Amino acid sequence: MTLPSIAIIGRPNVGKSTLVNRLCQSNDAIVFDKPGVTRDRTYQNASWGGREFQVVDTGGLVFEDDSEFLPEIRTQVFLALEEASLALFVVDGNQGVTDGDLSIAKWLRNSACKTIVAVNKCESTSLGVSLASEFWKLGLGEPYPVSAIHGSGTGDLLDIVIDGFPKDLNVEDKEDKIMMSIIGRPNVGKSSLLNAICGEKRAIVSDISGTTTDSIDTLIKKDSHLWKIVDTAGIRRKKNVKYGTEFFGINRAFKSIDRSDVCVLVIDAIDGVTDQDQKLAGRIEEQGRACLIVVNKWDLVEKNNSTIYQVEKELRSKLYFLHWSKMIFISALTGQRVQNIFEHALSAVTQHRRRVATSVVNEVLKEALGWKSPPTKRSGKQGRLYYGTQVKNQPPTFTLFVNDPKLFGITYRRYIEKQIRLNLGFEGSPIILLWRGKQQRDLEKETSKKNINIIQKD
Repeated sequence: MTLPSIAIIGRPNVGKSTLVNRLCQSNDAIVFDKPGVTRDRTYQNASWGGREFQVVDTGGLVFEDDSEFLPEIRTQVFLALEEASLALFVVDGNQGVTDGDLSIAKWLRNSACKTIVAVNKCESTSLGVSLASEFWKLGLGEPYPVSAIHGSGTGDLLDIVIDGFPKDLNVEDKEDKIMMSIIGRPNVGKSSLLNAICGEKRAIVSDISGTTTDSIDTLIKKDSHLWKIVDTAGIRRKKNVKYGTEFFGINRAFKSIDRSDVCVLVIDAIDGVTDQDQKLAGRIEEQGRACLIVVNKWDLVEKNNSTIYQVEKELRSKLYFLHWSKMIFISALTGQRVQNIFEHALSAVTQHRRRVATSVVNEVLKEALGWKSPPTKRSGKQGRLYYGTQVKNQPPTFTLFVNDPKLFGITYRRYIEKQIRLNLGFEGSPIILLWRGKQQRDLEKETSKKNINIIQKD
């Protein structure tokens, strides 16, 4: 079952994205005083009068102009209208009816989708009706004056909108969604990958850096799981980013990382790992997100029987802090191994959400201590690892109780993490080890209450 959807359509700079944010009570749509900020179609959920629905923001629609991105934007608008339950045609009340509005109105009159005209920038309630009356000439029925900035008239508009929804549409089930963000530098093939996953032209693809300016959400049902896939803007070095659409798009991309269940880090097989790729990988690790490394454009690499192993070794040497992440080699252009992404991403999410019983954790720690005892410092004091327990997941976090955390250097800490991974898995997910000091007397009291055996005694 799907939610009814509203396609927001209009010329550039009439306030479509501002109206989207107002209707959805969010700031997710990028608003900037420059034509062409919105290019792909982006989705947000909204509700009014007890009805839930989707609002689809689209790029500025311009006919008879095939300059940069405009043909692709038209394609995205057409696709949005095809799947919409209702079209909301946004016009500028201050400018009045323009030739561009008349062209769009003619196209909408030939569409089977019901259309409502919203006359934006009518901040004055007394003049709003007068400004809106001019738009009767569009031939699309009554025009409704609104102010996306101030919110005036938007409640009345939403009443008309939900009343215009087809009665046979059902509300979407409240199903748990797995959020997967596609992260990477500009021009590594993120939008091509999204299109390959969806099986349609969901995002505009171009050789021009910075084509994707916003985060594009797409819902896909795959093997009984509902996925929310987010294509993000390409992230460049901070010093190269100017304030404006790219700045906002990159902020959206970072937010997508922070709230993702799993990040798909896309690497260009030709360029290899760059400094910016390393920074993105570091951000994923810092935020404790599950991760899948996808090496795109594999079809362009000349190969022999050992190429894939040599390339993976080289890439992993530079992405060493994601050593726990699965790496696969794909071609978004040909579709090679693209569908394998879901299998590996689901595995990473499962490990990220996994919890392990305390008894199992301590069996692993006991075996690790048997193979290699904690080091002894020059003072003659030796580290003691008493017991461990998993305290949370997403990411899996373990607290290890010891006599003195300072006695455990980085080498031994890495050894313990390696043993946990060897015995318990967690591929695709970071794990966090918290080292906590405990006095022997306090430890014995605590373990007796919890019925936990001390695995290493003083």
